Amino acid sequence: MYEDFVAIDRWTSEPIHCVWKGTIVAIATRHADATDIRFAVNGKPLWIAMPNLAWIEQKRRNGKVITDYLAAQAAGRFLKQSIENGYDNGREIYTMTIDEVLDHVAAVVHEAGHTSKLPSLPVVDGDAHPAELDFVNPGEPQTVAETL
Repeated sequence: MYEDFVAIDRWTSEPIHCVWKGTIVAIATRHADATDIRFAVNGKPLWIAMPNLAWIEQKRRNGKVITDYLAAQAAGRFLKQSIENGYDNGREIYTMTIDEVLDHVAAVVHEAGHTSKLPSLPVVDGDAHPAELDFVNPGEPQTVAETL
């Protein structure tokens, strides 16, 4: 969905490739009451800041929670919409409002049909072998070479 997508810049008609890179609670990194979702936008870092109060408001309104996967998808949807509407591509961080978070969360759930249908993150090629990726999946045995 919105973890790896291409959007067309409104002003230049240039394709912009966006890839989710990570989710960080901003309290620890920049002392903000937000959750930051990082994307690589044509290879350059860009952050979408989502206010943590949106998680509380979501729970209060409908009893549902915003999962990490859902937050990443909602931030990606916001980013795609921003690019297509002519965003300021010189900025490194965009801040969503509580209502924007809730609107994009609802739209993502509607598009997916259910939160269980959201892709898990990080996206790892199911056909790749852990040795090719230079890591061992949790719970998988290490190879003999890795234990020596």
